[in-house]
Amino acid sequence: MKQLKSFIKKEFYHIFRDPRTMLILFGIPIAQLLIFGTVIKSEIKDVHIAIFDQAKDETTMQITNKLLSSGYFILDENLSNTAGIEDIFRKGKVKEVVVFENNFEEKLTREGTAAVQLIADASDPNMARLVTSYTTGIINDYIRKLNPNLQIPLQIEPQVRMYFNEEMKSAYLFVPGTMALILMLISAMMTSISITREKELGTMEILLVSPLRPSQIIIGKVLPYLMLSVINAFVIVLIGHFVFGVPVTGSFILLMLETILFILMALCLGILISTVAKSQMVAMFISMVALMLPTIILSGFIFPIENMPKVLQLLSHIMPARWFIAIIRGIMLKGTGLLFVWKETLILVGMTLIFIAVSVKKFKIRLE
Repeated sequence: MKQLKSFIKKEFYHIFRDPRTMLILFGIPIAQLLIFGTVIKSEIKDVHIAIFDQAKDETTMQITNKLLSSGYFILDENLSNTAGIEDIFRKGKVKEVVVFENNFEEKLTREGTAAVQLIADASDPNMARLVTSYTTGIINDYIRKLNPNLQIPLQIEPQVRMYFNEEMKSAYLFVPGTMALILMLISAMMTSISITREKELGTMEILLVSPLRPSQIIIGKVLPYLMLSVINAFVIVLIGHFVFGVPVTGSFILLMLETILFILMALCLGILISTVAKSQMVAMFISMVALMLPTIILSGFIFPIENMPKVLQLLSHIMPARWFIAIIRGIMLKGTGLLFVWKETLILVGMTLIFIAVSVKKFKIRLE
């Protein structure tokens, strides 16, 4: 144990003496968080919605059919009341609830106006804007085609309400996504580079003939980056809260525990990369190309997963950042507990165990 402590202390000294490592660990994450203020919009497709139809008349049925036949929406549930809307949003599948008022058709015919309420999950503000915009457009198109020659046109007034992000701040989108991107890249890249550096410099042989066992070498390499990455995550959450106003409505302890799990998974992935890479440049290339682009594109950070082709939707299931983003959005923005994110947590635990098992096995083979 004394030898392991000395080895870990040596790793900390090595990290703090290297300006490039310190820049990657602390400079780049803060810069990315401050720069990632804009996101790319895209079309929506197959968005899950719920409908609460209090009127159940011919007009509301026709509007519902028009929404579902547009190709943009999939009906997930017909509600009997509005009490469970928040719980539906916490589950994360339904993105919008459409509420038709009582006597909808009668009011539209007699008074020339009727109201429909659109309640959207704005934890992803871009998606919420697109969903409510598409819904409003489809409803207005229905009215125009229903009464094209009417002197006093009928009017349906959509009343939009955004859950979890009333002001529609884009920071609510990019802070959780950037947090996942930074922790994935930094943790995996720094671990893989640290081990391949030992191979390049020829010091791995010295470590092997030392009293340290291979498992202790791995722990000594991983632990410093685990601690520094946790500090990184803490700084990101503080910047997101105090600079961009992103709340942490759920348990902060649960948020940090989930973050530590994600960091540990990324560090184990970095060890796996180091068993394949023979040099620091190769390790960095694999980390940047194989992790950064898929994390940005396939995690739901910028592009809604529901809009992707089926092949890419299936491929997104193996992206750890997809599950971590769902977790931190749920905890930070929706105030969800472990009861709502247990599936994503188990997936990350499974990925961590797989990466640990494969990494240790391949690490031992390469060291022999």
